[in-house]
Amino acid sequence: MRDSRSNTMNTLETREALTSILPYLPLILRSSSLFWPPPMVEALKSLARGPLHSNVNSGQVFAIAISDLRNLLSLPDSALHPSALHGYALFFDDFMSRDASEKWFGNVVPQLADLLLRLPELLESHYQNAASFNGTETGLRLLESQQQGIVFLSQELIAALLVCSFFCLFPATNRGAKHLQAINFDNLFTCLYESHDISQENKIKCIVHYFEKICSCMPGGNVSFERKVLPLTNSPSHISSPKANFWSKSSVSLCHFEVHSSGLIEDQPAEALEVDFANKYIGGGALFRGCVQEEIRFMINPELIVGMLFLPAMADNESIEIIGTQRFCDYTGYASSFCFSGDYKDVKGVDSMGRRKTRIIAIDALSRVGKRQYTPECLLRETNKAFCGFYDQSSRQQYENLFVDTEFSEAEFDEGNGNPLESSTRNLLTYFQSVNETSSNQPMRVNEQKWDDDKVGIATGNWGCGAFGGDPEVKAIIQWLAASQALRPFILYYTFGLESSRKLDKVVQWIISQKWNVGELWEMLVEYSRQKLKQQTKLTFFEWLLPSLYDDDPMIMDTSFT
Repeated sequence: MRDSRSNTMNTLETREALTSILPYLPLILRSSSLFWPPPMVEALKSLARGPLHSNVNSGQVFAIAISDLRNLLSLPDSALHPSALHGYALFFDDFMSRDASEKWFGNVVPQLADLLLRLPELLESHYQNAASFNGTETGLRLLESQQQGIVFLSQELIAALLVCSFFCLFPATNRGAKHLQAINFDNLFTCLYESHDISQENKIKCIVHYFEKICSCMPGGNVSFERKVLPLTNSPSHISSPKANFWSKSSVSLCHFEVHSSGLIEDQPAEALEVDFANKYIGGGALFRGCVQEEIRFMINPELIVGMLFLPAMADNESIEIIGTQRFCDYTGYASSFCFSGDYKDVKGVDSMGRRKTRIIAIDALSRVGKRQYTPECLLRETNKAFCGFYDQSSRQQYENLFVDTEFSEAEFDEGNGNPLESSTRNLLTYFQSVNETSSNQPMRVNEQKWDDDKVGIATGNWGCGAFGGDPEVKAIIQWLAASQALRPFILYYTFGLESSRKLDKVVQWIISQKWNVGELWEMLVEYSRQKLKQQTKLTFFEWLLPSLYDDDPMIMDTSFT
């Protein structure tokens, strides 16, 4: 078996993948095989035999053991920050019950150590399988900026890599230079000790619960991590980044839009693509003090965290799609009130590649842009960013005629020449038009439908709002435009009770009744934004678009930026 794996490790694709990721792994490569340093093996074997052999039976001793492992790897700055050491001791000795602590150190830690011992074997097996996956490179590697690509990882390999994070074994050198997030968990425990924030304690509870679950029953599925890129120049193999003229001339019908004033994106009933309101550094503050939408998702689906290992920051024309992560935790609250509330049984189905049908798309909105968000450049950036996340590259053939060229000349759109978009997509869009016509006459609830795999919609909400300062009404319309242009059949939009989104459903129904297409709605958004920039209106977009909705509602206040 070793010879077979060594031969696999010698393939060109595997060597290139390893060359990119090896500096960020705690293993060594020797004779085409991956190894732990021998002293590390002995230390892990001791941990794997249990507390009677290793004496690791408390948070304080556990923290010292982690520091010792880092020393054996000769990691730069191998000594953990004193606050991190105190954080491990605080959680496992003070916040965890005696019974839970005995179970953790008696059963869980030995299994985690054993999983680390098997990491070299798991990685070599991974590369052996990745090298022969339908001729597509899927091995673990850095998916650098502007590099369209996908990585497939087994849930078992992800678990082993996350144990490395928990034991703080990943080298931190040069991660910043590659625009990579910190991946070790020491900062999480540092924040716990220094802030005494209840949300930090509960974030760690989610991760600890994950490790307890995988030690009792290791999941056997796969997870894919894909960097999606809209090239800035035309490419025969990819859809390029649209220009403003493309959006204004689009005749694609608006998709079905369903507003939910309660509920959560992750609980959506359909097989929709669930939007992660991401930081450009995927994961945001998940391993620091952050505890809002993205960070919470990374805690209840901890397998998402491993993407931070090899996915550098997203550029304006990029998004990251992750399929297959399992949800392990239930929770209540948000931000400072976030609280782990127990086990979650994930009953999502599995696709033909062994991935759970949980599709998450990370798209980062512009932050703190104020009135600049109404400029043509920002409108285009946000719409293209959402479109990059929403379109399905695997179904590129159905887009080929739709996106022949994003640089159409004005002559090509003359009335005499006809619209190339309209003529090439009329049959393709018949289904979506019928959906919209149905919804304008009688509401269609998505949870009453059985959507096929090739009709996956979008589940989203107030993306780029809140701390990022985005206009929630404009952002809702931007996502609708992007989802429609990406030929998604529906949007499930969760308002989280936001006051300024109270009229969203009525505005959506009115827009549908006008039978506007993407281009027409885009033009309305552009005109509103132009007036907003010139201070010709102080109205919100919904007030400006449909004043009659607000005539009988004096409680609606102007939420515009001044």
